[in-house]
Amino acid sequence: MGVHIALFRGINVRGNNVLRMDELKALLEGLGLRDVRTYIQSGNVVFRSMDGDVARMAGEIGAAIAARHGFTPEVLLLSIDELRAAIAANPFREAEATPKSLHLGFLGAEPDAPDLAALERAREASERFAIRERIFYLHAPDGIGRSRLANNAERLLGVPLTSRNWRTVCAIMALAEASALA
Repeated sequence: MGVHIALFRGINVRGNNVLRMDELKALLEGLGLRDVRTYIQSGNVVFRSMDGDVARMAGEIGAAIAARHGFTPEVLLLSIDELRAAIAANPFREAEATPKSLHLGFLGAEPDAPDLAALERAREASERFAIRERIFYLHAPDGIGRSRLANNAERLLGVPLTSRNWRTVCAIMALAEASALA
């Protein structure tokens, strides 16, 4: 059985699209996914499945949530190897010491024509970013709450994006590795 990571975009944000993790876990188990584990309330799930068709699985998960909860979140599925590779490719190693300042934006697809000039214009002097395949790495030492770069990245990249800070990424990886050993 393969280990997969599901990253949900836009659930439990400012009281919108509320979905408790115990409900999400039960829903996923009802779809036949095994060893479902969640991490914090923002929609991070690790599970095992024999199914390797991630696009189909993501569609089924989104449809099941829509049927039960009335909204369809963006669902990005990664394999454990894809998450491991994203961590290994981090271009800002020194920023790992301040994990809330380092963010990985997981992209729905590799951007065809990102507006790099606009990304640069949106970037504060203290911020750095890099795009590696389907990951948008952002080091924002002053935080992302008011970052024009963080707030405009999805539009300027031209593909769906869901971000996690370094601490969360590492915690999800630990859950995935534990599932792989189970």
